[in-house]
Amino acid sequence: MSTRVNAYGQPIGPDLPGWRPRPRPPRSAMEGRTCRLVPLDAAAHAAGLFAAYSAAPDPRGWTYLPDEMPESAAEFRDRLEARAASEDPLFHTILDRGSDAPLGLAAYLRIDPANGVIEVGHLNFGPGLQRTPASTEAMALMMSRAFDELGYRRYEWKCDSLNAPSRAAALRLGFTAEGLFRNAVVVKGRSRDTAWFSITDTEWPKVRAGFAAWLDPGNFDAQGHQRRGLAELRAAVS
Repeated sequence: MSTRVNAYGQPIGPDLPGWRPRPRPPRSAMEGRTCRLVPLDAAAHAAGLFAAYSAAPDPRGWTYLPDEMPESAAEFRDRLEARAASEDPLFHTILDRGSDAPLGLAAYLRIDPANGVIEVGHLNFGPGLQRTPASTEAMALMMSRAFDELGYRRYEWKCDSLNAPSRAAALRLGFTAEGLFRNAVVVKGRSRDTAWFSITDTEWPKVRAGFAAWLDPGNFDAQGHQRRGLAELRAAVS
């Protein structure tokens, strides 16, 4: 970023000629090769999501989420009804491309059209989605909608600073760590320091190229194992 000065010799940020507030994310599907994301529908998705989460050997995946694993599919459906009606967060269900089975949830939140800033969060991936190409493609699809389709300038990821897997996932996906907000929120009666990460519109082309290279079927062997890692492929982008 080049430094400009105003008439008083004070440094100021770069101009954004023609800037206009960005559209809000639409309630429409995002289609990928291994998965698709659709607006959350409690009636259609609650039972499948409950089954996906129940496949985990224990509820440790809920430790850093704001709620706990529901006791039943009916309880979960009641919870999801309110989430499906929400505009911010705007929840999506991640579906398997072949079977349309629900695999997990993701949301856009803290949507700020005036400044072109949007966050991804409320990520809850069932065991069948974790560490799969579909989990990576789901995140790539959400980023592409924000940057390519809607023209946002900044894409955020925040998590409990003690959630090591989430912090590692953010870095793997191409986010830059920005710092720590101490005593940021209270979750489940506990104090939480929040780690902040972001990707900007100028960084997105390189991140997008890394996703495209990693998700290419040729990057996986006959057993489905990656040949080259996402960070390695992103670094190789000129």
